[in-house]
This record gives sequence, structure tokens and C-alpha cells, in this order.
Amino acid sequence: MNKIVTCLKKLSLSLLFVSAISNAFAQKGKTENLVIVTLDGCRWQDIFRGADSALVHGDKYMKDNAALLRKTYWDTDKDARRKKLMPFVWGEINTKGQLYGDRDNGSQVSVSNPYNLSAPGYSEIFTGQVDLSLNSNDQVLNQNTNVMEFLSKQTPFINKTASFGSWDRFPFILNRGRSKYPLNAGYELIEVKPSEVQKTLNAMTLLAPKTVSLSSRPDYITYFQAKEYVRLNHPKVFSLSLANTDDMAHAGNYGFYLDHIHAMDQYIADLWAQMQADPFYKGKTTMLITVDHGRGEGDQWTSHGPKVAHSNEIWYALIGPDTAPKGEVKTTEVVYQKQLAGMLAKMLGYNFKSEIVKP
Repeated sequence: MNKIVTCLKKLSLSLLFVSAISNAFAQKGKTENLVIVTLDGCRWQDIFRGADSALVHGDKYMKDNAALLRKTYWDTDKDARRKKLMPFVWGEINTKGQLYGDRDNGSQVSVSNPYNLSAPGYSEIFTGQVDLSLNSNDQVLNQNTNVMEFLSKQTPFINKTASFGSWDRFPFILNRGRSKYPLNAGYELIEVKPSEVQKTLNAMTLLAPKTVSLSSRPDYITYFQAKEYVRLNHPKVFSLSLANTDDMAHAGNYGFYLDHIHAMDQYIADLWAQMQADPFYKGKTTMLITVDHGRGEGDQWTSHGPKVAHSNEIWYALIGPDTAPKGEVKTTEVVYQKQLAGMLAKMLGYNFKSEIVKP
């Protein structure tokens, strides 16, 4: 009986969270543009605690430039430590937005799919549901419609939707052939009337050594291609998916993993600054930052998956004109990854529910 009561309480809390989201965005607010940023396999532990003492001070996972990286990211004070790692997140977003997922403070954000892998996680983020047939990172076309393609067909967002990703699986996860909005991923080039900046980035893409990953181009190329696309085309719905944190973690290089988290924070800060300096975006844009899956702790920090404890644990952050400046949100409700797509659509005044479209 106690187990039944506990389950009912958890269900009630989850329903209250869904109701709160629906009420908050039932009426369209000031948000006219939406940016979704994903950071592959970036642990909540590092975001909210800063550099992990057990990992950063050991020799096993600090393989290159260890002394410099310890000096760069370590501090005995947690607040100072995490701000060293992500100054934009802990400066701008913590002051003007909201952060969820600090389990040390009781805030839980979780993956709903049982796999804790990238492709199922991204599918859950963008479709708002769990498809148990998507159980690997294989190149399988996603039959579930996603929130990006849904919005790309609404009048304000026709020809104003785009996605950029470092990982070459995104054309499958977001089903580019069916979605039909611009999507650039992996080592793809900008081939339609590239600007001089895009031509340079194309050349860098062709020359980039694939020492980090065969399936993911360097995040800095993805970011600057995305930034230039935003400057030239002003998409109203835009996603940017970065990958090299996951690559560094699987390689067991904690120092470089921290370096890539820091770089991602700077990309986000730079993109946000560009948008806030542009009247098209300023005061009218909401940004969501989240992850596809978590990772293990201790020696399992390099891994994730259905058998790795804690790899279902994720986080997200929000900033924008309709997001109250609450900083770290301490809540007892569990937020699930699959709830994000519907929340984002509601910010723009739409109800989104994924559908299965078979070829």
C-alpha cells in the first residue's frame, strides 16, 4: 500500500509540473524566437558542482596540460569553481534565467527512455516522447515528427527554421528528408551561395583531422558555421547541437572534457550576445540549454547507457523574456526530458504532439 501511495504522489507531482507549464505558456508571451542548444553527455555534476575533485586531482584522467587545467578550473569554493567552468551560465543565466537539475538541492531532471544513449535522448528532446524502437545510435530514420519540423510548417516559421549539429546522426534523428528545413551536421559543407566566412569554415571542415571523432566535426567549426548562418538568415527557430564533451569523456580525458564545457559556455555567451545586439532577436528570444544523457560517477564518468548508474540524470537551463529570473530552481517535482518539446512549443503559442509518419 505504501508503494502505491508513493507512486500516486510522484504521479501527482509530475501532473502538477505539466499543469504549471501549460498555465505558464497558455497565453503567448514575448517569445517570438526559439534557440535550442544541446551539449552532448555534459554531466549535471560538473555543471552544478564545478570540476570534480576526485577526477581533477588524480593522474588517471588528467592526461594533458594537467597543471594548467587544474589552475584554470579548480577552486575550493563550489560557486567560484563552477563559475570558472561556465561563467556565462553562472553569471548571466543564474542571474536572469533558470537552471534545473541540481540533485544536491533536490532538483531532478531525468531521461525517460531506458537507454541513456545519444540518439534516443535527442529523439526524446525533440519529439517529446519515448520510442522504444530507437534503442541505439545507428543511422535509423526517426519516424516520429519533431518540434522543429512542426514549427517549420507554422506560418511565422516557414523558411525561418534551421539546425546545426556536430554529430553526423542528426539528419537521421530529425529525419531531414521528411522535415525539409535546413539542417547541417557532421562534416557537411555550406554549399548554397556560401559567404566568405562560410567558405573559410568549409575549408577548415575539409582539412580538420578526425582525431577526436570520425562522426563529429570539431565543435568550433559547427559553432561558427551556426553563428554565421544566424547572422545571414535570422532563423526564428534554431537548434545548435555540440558533441565534443562526449568525445572527450569517452576518451577518458577529464581535463579536455572540462575545456570543451568551458568552450561551449563561451559559444553560448557569444551567440546570446550577438542576438541581444540584433533588434530581430533582442527581448524576443528564449534559449533552452540541455543534454541528451548523463554519465556515471567515479571511474564510470567516461560511460553512459542502460547499465551505468546516474546516466539518466540530466539538466537544463532557460533564459528569455518569459522566464522569471529564479536562478537555481529548487523543486521536488521530477522533470522529464520528454516534457521539453511541448514546453518549447507552448512558449511560441502552439500545442505540439509528435506523430508517427511511416515511409
